[in-house]
Amino acid sequence: MSKQEAITKPIRSLDDALLRCQNLGMRVSRQRRYILELLWSKQEHLSAREIYDLLNQEGKEIGHTSVYQNLEALSSQGIIECLERCDGRLYGNISDSHSHVNCLDTAQIIDVHVNLPEDLISEIEAQTGVKITDYRIDFYGYKGS
Repeated sequence: MSKQEAITKPIRSLDDALLRCQNLGMRVSRQRRYILELLWSKQEHLSAREIYDLLNQEGKEIGHTSVYQNLEALSSQGIIECLERCDGRLYGNISDSHSHVNCLDTAQIIDVHVNLPEDLISEIEAQTGVKITDYRIDFYGYKGS
């Protein structure tokens, strides 16, 4: 695999994320590894404050500034996902293209991979004159009983 292929390959595991850091020349510091391990073990979207609290509860001492700086570095390089919400940023482990199901009961955000039918994509392209190369869909709903 070429270096370019290694940089564009989807990140689907903790090992993929660590390898992407190395391929981009990013140092995999202890703090950076802690953050990546936490995001992959939790499999949910967390705020910087939640990440800070969880790591310190696990006895992995890390400062606020270090958490914010590492989250910024990892998200700006496409290694983790950063969602901008009205109440702040949330970080997740999947960085490749995917959609979200937003539960209005629990405020949980669930990652899903959705493949739209080609005829629907063609219809959207015909309506807009834009060649679709990627898409993300946000679904909203209630868990119900």
